[in-house]
Amino acid sequence: MPDDSRPLYQRIADDLRASILAGELEPGAKLPSENTLKARYGTTRTTAAKGIALLKSEGLVVSSQGKAATVRPRPNVQMLTTGANFRRRLASGVSNFNAEASAHGLKPEQRILNVATAPSPPEVAGRLGVPDGTPVIVRQRLFLVNGEPTQLVDGYYPVDLFRGTPVEGPKRIRGGVSALIEDPSGPIRGRIMRFVEDLEIRMPLPTEADVLTIPRGVPLARVLRTAHVEGGRVVEVLDSRIPCDRHTFRYVIDAS
Repeated sequence: MPDDSRPLYQRIADDLRASILAGELEPGAKLPSENTLKARYGTTRTTAAKGIALLKSEGLVVSSQGKAATVRPRPNVQMLTTGANFRRRLASGVSNFNAEASAHGLKPEQRILNVATAPSPPEVAGRLGVPDGTPVIVRQRLFLVNGEPTQLVDGYYPVDLFRGTPVEGPKRIRGGVSALIEDPSGPIRGRIMRFVEDLEIRMPLPTEADVLTIPRGVPLARVLRTAHVEGGRVVEVLDSRIPCDRHTFRYVIDAS
């Protein structure tokens, strides 16, 4: 294309990106070597390497010293948000994240990183309806799919409701905290009536990028989710940070 005004490294990146997105280069496939690209485009290895580096910055390609660049595997979980879906998952005794990942043939895992009582951050306190700094129980978890980190989730819980419950402990809760909240013989015995989710898209903080292995240039979705029971009380606030290259979100709104 003699009239193509794009820099040559950009053309290389664009062509490879098109092959990746079209599925011609599948996850795990090796990219053409720098020498191959040099010959194909009549350029230098430096220019070819610059094109590959651009794809690395977009999170499409991974490479390490002495190894060929490969298409980055990206296990993708679709998180479906509907009331019926929530009820179905709750009845199964399997948490929503685990159920959604398994439904896509993926292997989910949840790791509890820390459980502690700590002052509530202002945005959490506002949702819980308590003064800033009010002690809350915080459960910090890392979600993985096929061994790859996919979510950092901090759960915040009112101490007066959850003191002495499994929420204070370091073990996973069968069916998740929602099942504990609705357990008719449990400590809360409430019925969750509404979820409210606030979605923010931003670049990850360095610590988030490190824990979630987010490549340069890939944004992060932050979802603050509040769970309301009868009477309107908020019993849970979830602060989820999710790499945007590993999830799709679907919200089904029944307007009938």
